[in-house]
Amino acid sequence: MLVSKYSEPEFSPYDDGTLVTGGDPGPWQAPVAERELAASVRLPGSKSLTNRELVLSALASGPSLLRAPLHSRDTALMIEALRSLGTEIDDVPGEGGYGSDLRITPADELMGGTSIECGLAGTVMRFLPPLAALALGPVAFDGDESARRRPMRTTIEALRDLGVDVNDDGRGALPFSLYGTGTVEGGELSIDASASSQFVSGLLLAAPRFTRGLTLRHTGETLPSMPHMEMTIATLAARGVVVESPEPGVWVVPAAEIRGIEVDIEPDLSNAAPFLVAALVAGGTVSVGGWPWQTTQVGAHLETLLPLIGATATRNGDALVIDGGAGVRGGAQLPGADIDLSIGGELAPAIVALAALASTPSRITGIGHLRGHETDRLAALAAEINGLGGDVTELDDGLAITPRPLHGGEWKSYEDHRMATAGAIVGLAVEGVVVDDIATTAKTLPQFPQLWADLVRDPDEVIMTITTDTIVL
Repeated sequence: MLVSKYSEPEFSPYDDGTLVTGGDPGPWQAPVAERELAASVRLPGSKSLTNRELVLSALASGPSLLRAPLHSRDTALMIEALRSLGTEIDDVPGEGGYGSDLRITPADELMGGTSIECGLAGTVMRFLPPLAALALGPVAFDGDESARRRPMRTTIEALRDLGVDVNDDGRGALPFSLYGTGTVEGGELSIDASASSQFVSGLLLAAPRFTRGLTLRHTGETLPSMPHMEMTIATLAARGVVVESPEPGVWVVPAAEIRGIEVDIEPDLSNAAPFLVAALVAGGTVSVGGWPWQTTQVGAHLETLLPLIGATATRNGDALVIDGGAGVRGGAQLPGADIDLSIGGELAPAIVALAALASTPSRITGIGHLRGHETDRLAALAAEINGLGGDVTELDDGLAITPRPLHGGEWKSYEDHRMATAGAIVGLAVEGVVVDDIATTAKTLPQFPQLWADLVRDPDEVIMTITTDTIVL
């Protein structure tokens, strides 16, 4: 069994928000699984938790310490944005194996007069405008070209309804700017957050600092990714802010102090999806260590989702172990499934990639909102799988997958980290799959190409070539 552990990734954020990684940003030949797996992986911290804790730390009444945070493009963008508003964020030695811990000292007063680069990070573009409204002075927001197509109208209109001066030239999208006066009155607010739960979370995170707090009501018919909102509420509660929900779709946040705390960031369970799915494709077992027994992370549902497609899921100490039996490469006939993924659409690319390799049809629904993510993930998944000979049809709120024999070819990432990892999953079983830009995984997991290569490498070869930071048992 091979166990991989890595030091801090070779990347650094620049003023324009770009990310330099140690990997090759060009075409990447997806490795084919030549044998059953027997691998154990430990992953960096959760992006969703890291960026929520960074925002709350910047709004807190005292210093905070984040242990084992994620270091990736999304978190680097959040850190640089908060620093530009006056928050002090320092690297301190950590023991998580993936880089430094972070000590955050809030500013006495948040200051504007800055521009915030959002990249493609939904947590930056939707969490920081309510926080920036508490700063004094103008704050401009922009991001990657693809980010300008992501829905932002709900955040922009919500801030206007709260009395914040926002200028977007009617686009309802990036770029836009706002003028903070140092305070936001708060009170009652209604929004339609059907396109993303991040609209709700961004307002809830800043609401304790509003003069009157916030009573927030969701007016849309659907609300995706409820676990992400539960995560937001839990992180607030850990800092002394109790959010009440007197009825579904209504949240009441009091004006309250946000405490500075020390917090351990859980591993990113959504980033575990490709690795756990790999056991079903290649056969054998993959375990992910540090798996919490209780969590609000969406990825926790993999423990019950993957058995629907033929896996056996067990716990071994602090690890979740997925046994894929013989796997697709070993001739296993994986059953398709009808799965409602409204609880966490971010798992859909990995599940859809696996369904394309199954033996019977699948329907993955509850994910219509993925059309507004880093790319239109429904159209992208259908296009890339069909381009390799598959049969995927778009539905109103999901995808219908009829398995067909697949062949090699180019797999486009669309600047979307989860599209890139979906291509890697297909490539485990199909020779000749080339992902056009694997470096896009730096958004949430810069180490993905190396971790994936180690997953399928001959263990004897690993002993000879892996650095001294890698432990082989």
